Amino acid sequence: MTAPSDPVQETSRDERVACEHAEPCGGCPVIGLPYSEQLTLKRGRVVQSVARYPSLELVYTDPVMPAQPVVGYRTRAKLIAGPGGTLGLFAKGGGHVVVDIPRCRVLAPALARVAAELRARMAEAAAGHGALAPHDGVGAGGLRAVDLREVRDGAASKVLVTLVVQRDRAADVATLRAAAAGLLRTVPDVVGVAVNYHEGDAPQILGAETVPLAGVSSTSDRLGASVHLATFGSFVQVHRDQAARVHSLLADALGVASDDRKPRVLDLYGGSGAIALGLAAAGARVRMIESFAPAVAQARAAADAQRLAVETECGDVTSGLRGLVERKERFDAVVVNPPRRGTSPQAREWLARLEPQLLAYVSCDPETLARDLDHLVRLGYAASALRPLDMIPLTDEVETVAILRRAGVPLPRVLYQDAEILIVEKSPHEPTTPQGEYAGSLLARVRRIAGAEAAVPLQRLDVGTSGLVSFARRPDLVAKWGRALSGATTRKIYVAGVRGVAPTKGAITRDLRENGKPQAARTRYRRLAIASGHSVLRVVPEQGRTHQIRRHLAAIGHPVLGDERYGHATTNRYFEEKNGLDRPFLHCVRLEVDHPDTGGRLLIEAPLPGDLRAVLERTSGPGTLRFLEHKSALGTSGSSHLPPGADEVVHDRGSALDVDASSPTLKPELTGDDEGGD
Repeated sequence: MTAPSDPVQETSRDERVACEHAEPCGGCPVIGLPYSEQLTLKRGRVVQSVARYPSLELVYTDPVMPAQPVVGYRTRAKLIAGPGGTLGLFAKGGGHVVVDIPRCRVLAPALARVAAELRARMAEAAAGHGALAPHDGVGAGGLRAVDLREVRDGAASKVLVTLVVQRDRAADVATLRAAAAGLLRTVPDVVGVAVNYHEGDAPQILGAETVPLAGVSSTSDRLGASVHLATFGSFVQVHRDQAARVHSLLADALGVASDDRKPRVLDLYGGSGAIALGLAAAGARVRMIESFAPAVAQARAAADAQRLAVETECGDVTSGLRGLVERKERFDAVVVNPPRRGTSPQAREWLARLEPQLLAYVSCDPETLARDLDHLVRLGYAASALRPLDMIPLTDEVETVAILRRAGVPLPRVLYQDAEILIVEKSPHEPTTPQGEYAGSLLARVRRIAGAEAAVPLQRLDVGTSGLVSFARRPDLVAKWGRALSGATTRKIYVAGVRGVAPTKGAITRDLRENGKPQAARTRYRRLAIASGHSVLRVVPEQGRTHQIRRHLAAIGHPVLGDERYGHATTNRYFEEKNGLDRPFLHCVRLEVDHPDTGGRLLIEAPLPGDLRAVLERTSGPGTLRFLEHKSALGTSGSSHLPPGADEVVHDRGSALDVDASSPTLKPELTGDDEGGD
């Protein structure tokens, strides 16, 4: 066995990095580009993500802060175990074929040496079905992956090794302890070994249970000015020097080092405490919330050992924020460093209600960052610039720091208005009218528009649904416009993303219970596109029953993606983790109504919002989005007013807007367990 050479070296901005594994391996997708072009590509990702949201049009994206080195930098690696002792990453193009990468260019030298030793032991175990025999889908091997973590507190690097095994194929603990002890005894780089149990077909590599087997359970690790305790499975930024730069950016933005009054800072998704400990060392008083109990314990121990002002809390961020708000606690600033899926809508709501003066958001995913920033703008927080860093060189991934400050809550975008009515664009995660658990409402924003101080909603959309909502300017106009909006010629048209491949078109006729009584309901739809095995539909409800679209589509086996109440939980979880979908994929894209005074036809459209556009791009690339835009299926921003009798224009025969009344009818039976309501 040949040990990997030390790969660490300086790389110029225009140099290309060569790697013998580059062609089959999917780990470094932009390795063939000069480094300067890689940085341009990463900045472009951030710019493109922000550009989807009109609320962020004035936010500037700085040039990407380059990394050095760009090889031999990676301090943590999750490597997949393959047949015969291969250890690496899945091949390009899918298929779950493991590419062996014995001379990987990005692993820190200590990780590369440990990976080489593990390959030899896996190959030996595979022949005799030992404790380190790799999982191959058919044999007796149980090893699914290894999680390697470099730690450094001084000049020397050491490695924590987590063996990820399939629970139903795992060797007994005594056998695993013996294998771990042998690894610890013969490989000088290793200081601790643990086993993590992978459950069934879970998409995440690491399972919920980790058991130390040999050596230390935690050890000191230094990142810039921060010394924290690393443990098995805890989060860490993979580029040590770039992580230190992030900590420095945060300390400067929060004014920690220059503030004699020791500002109080809340650190959310705190991991093992690297950021909290660094800010505390600079003089802040920090409260940290993290859900992974071993990481919290290590943060607490590191803070105690260094006598730093860090309070720790183990728990869900949303619940923690709610508790802080209810106790009326106050913080000068909040640091948010969430996983790739971003923060939850509920966490963003409670964060705004906490009312810090400053937010620092650290993101590893530009799409979910832009989605969350768009929501935070509506909650009263705005950023003027984004600072991206190259945290994972040779990939298209980019880390971004956004500093947000208190700002006014913006007015909603008005798409049509006259002396009696306003039709505005409702954002996702916003109730139409005030609800106790939400910081604001669309109605509150509408009433800040001149001449709409007494506005009354004429219809409502669910909190998670976006699109067109109509308001009468005064209560005395509600009856008149209510009749117009419920008239036989009025159409409300929605775009919906649903699970599975729906029939080309159809009409769902199914009574829906409201207040215990069945009510007639019919919903027509037309399939516009298929994206990664799921469907994009144009939907027209003929009535306005509670949750009518969501209940009808669920009844025919094609629930709306992201719908927690009527949807498919596993699919929803996948779309949130992989595609950033944190609400139902449902948008009211078009309203057609006859004006009660002129008789003219109003056509108002609201374009598909940025978060749903991002989901379409992430699931099927830009092709589906371009196709739907070419078909004029995603709406434009504005309105038109047609004279009476222009039916041939209104119905757009043959276009993506047409959902004809002759669609095949489906009549699923009424059941008693799906009554609508909040």
